[in-house]
Amino acid sequence: MMYKVVFMEKLIIIGGVAAGATAAAKARRLSSDAQITILEAGADISFANCGLPYYIGGDIKSRSKLILESPDSFKEKYNTMVYLHTEAREIDRLNQVVHTVDLQTGEKKQHEYTKLILAQGGKPIAPPIPGAEKDHVFQLWTLDDMDKIDSFIADNEPKTAVVVGGGFIGLEMTEALSKRGMKVSVVEMMPHVMGIMEAEIAGIIQEELISYGVDIYTSKAVTEIETNRVVLNDNTKIDADMVLLSIGVRPTLKLAQNSGLNMGEAGGLLVDSTLKTSDDNIYAAGDMVELEHRVLGKKVRIPLAGPANRQGRIAAENALGKRHEYKGSIGTSIVRVFESVAGITGISLKAARKEGIDADAIVIHKENHTSYYPGSEMVSVLLVYDKETGRVLGGQTAGYDGADRRLDVLATAVAAGLKVSDLADIDFAYSPPLGNANDAINMAAYVAENRMSGFSPTLTISELDVNLMDKEVLWIDVRDVFSFKKTHVEGAINIPLEILPSELESLPRNKMILVYDNTGKKGHQALRTLIGDGFENVLNVSGGFMSLSNYSRSIKPDNFILDLIDPERKQLGEVATAETVENLKEEVKLEETTEPLVIDVRTKYEYEYGAYPGAINIPLDELGEKIFELKKTDRHIILYCASGAKSAYALRFLMDNGITNAENGGGIARMMATYRNE
Repeated sequence: MMYKVVFMEKLIIIGGVAAGATAAAKARRLSSDAQITILEAGADISFANCGLPYYIGGDIKSRSKLILESPDSFKEKYNTMVYLHTEAREIDRLNQVVHTVDLQTGEKKQHEYTKLILAQGGKPIAPPIPGAEKDHVFQLWTLDDMDKIDSFIADNEPKTAVVVGGGFIGLEMTEALSKRGMKVSVVEMMPHVMGIMEAEIAGIIQEELISYGVDIYTSKAVTEIETNRVVLNDNTKIDADMVLLSIGVRPTLKLAQNSGLNMGEAGGLLVDSTLKTSDDNIYAAGDMVELEHRVLGKKVRIPLAGPANRQGRIAAENALGKRHEYKGSIGTSIVRVFESVAGITGISLKAARKEGIDADAIVIHKENHTSYYPGSEMVSVLLVYDKETGRVLGGQTAGYDGADRRLDVLATAVAAGLKVSDLADIDFAYSPPLGNANDAINMAAYVAENRMSGFSPTLTISELDVNLMDKEVLWIDVRDVFSFKKTHVEGAINIPLEILPSELESLPRNKMILVYDNTGKKGHQALRTLIGDGFENVLNVSGGFMSLSNYSRSIKPDNFILDLIDPERKQLGEVATAETVENLKEEVKLEETTEPLVIDVRTKYEYEYGAYPGAINIPLDELGEKIFELKKTDRHIILYCASGAKSAYALRFLMDNGITNAENGGGIARMMATYRNE
């Protein structure tokens, strides 16, 4: 009688959170008869570690929502054995056995495998700071860590907190602790928070933190943690009833190293494109491995949840005999801090140039949807590209609504190897409440094309800050006079765009000229006006005043000075309400004089920001209500708005209603120029 020998795969997965749990679930879907075992050193498997700060902050109300699976549910759903509190101490690669110890009972066991997946992740770096062992000092990595922090806050009602580290988890916890009623301070060794981002993007996050009362200490380190305060390396002392350490993650590699598996040059476990280690029977996934960066083409470590989950799936496929190559990662990541959002994908301009890539970058700021539809917010887009080929190398976005959507577009472009010209031609979803006919991504591509072709020479703020050293330049601020009066680059002259053509003869032609407006759009027009008149050494400041402000909010510029206005203070739980425009209901009071009557038809908000001296405000939408009063005056009427467009409509409306002694004064800049010259 012949007997058929049935081979049963014995798959052991060491680590049961993101990559490990995903690998186990995928393995069961691939094989109904494989023996699958998870060995987890901690107390939980498959929990939502990315959600921990949001439970502490109260956004997630139920702790149970963070528990995605349990040993029992894994057994029931995936027929997978799960051993918690079980530390793998040794891998006998020759005999294919894992030696473990139960951390609660001390019991030792041996587990045989035919294939093994390492998914041990990483652990928070514990800095050697005196006082770090105190009871009011925490790190956040597990559910147990979360519970300890939550209980400490509930039991001790701390009033002040210091977060050491201004990265993703640190800033998420800054928001969480603020929501729990604490005065929070952030200490970051880098020049600004979110050090992986450009200063002009990180500045948006930094301003949001300041708006909510968070104190920020950058380029500083904590040297000691005392009972109720921390001491910095410049001897600054900050009140701290509790301290959160969040300075980075180190891969868990001891088991792999002791097993003789090859390590990589980036400091992680070396794997090939199938996620196989130097042992044919051992695969690895998640934070502990190093992988190929899809832009740089070199091995890097990218400890993110998204790549870890995808690697877990692929490792399971290949361990069970499939052939699925992992293409690598581009490091797309995003953070929300209070209401603001910032993210990055691919590589930064600095990283590109460090690797010898001839790269450039541009920055634009554009409304997330049409400006005329209520609620529009600016989205900032920084686009990094190869100067020669136009290939998109990376990008960063920041703002409020819509920043995440644009980041995903850039991530797709980077992964697909798209060029700037491709982004310029993509049709994005458009409806007034949801987007623009020319999306922010389209606009970023247009600006990049203009820089690449030389049609609009421009530099980002970080490039300017380096290139201005020892150079004599003339800054021209083409914003309106009221914006200029509030704050401007020191030494800049104010020539609003509308009157720039009439001022060209007064400008020097032997100096480098830097033009800026609010976002870069009018700056481009000003640059083309200057170049068209024969000026040769002209640059548009990429991103305009918004980028100058964001950059200066992050770090102190070396080669220009900008006095920043304190950001508007915000309060947690504050509900925005429509502004009551009381003065629109008031009767228009017209003085008995022969002087012209100047009417500003902009909105009340625009009018209050700054207006022509002596002008009265009748918004265009309310002009019909004032026709009767205006007909009673014999005074000559001059209408104006922001650009001259709305005042042209206002003039037509007055004339259609029998008022003929009126004229369109144009935009506010032209009106103010007239006033200045009188």
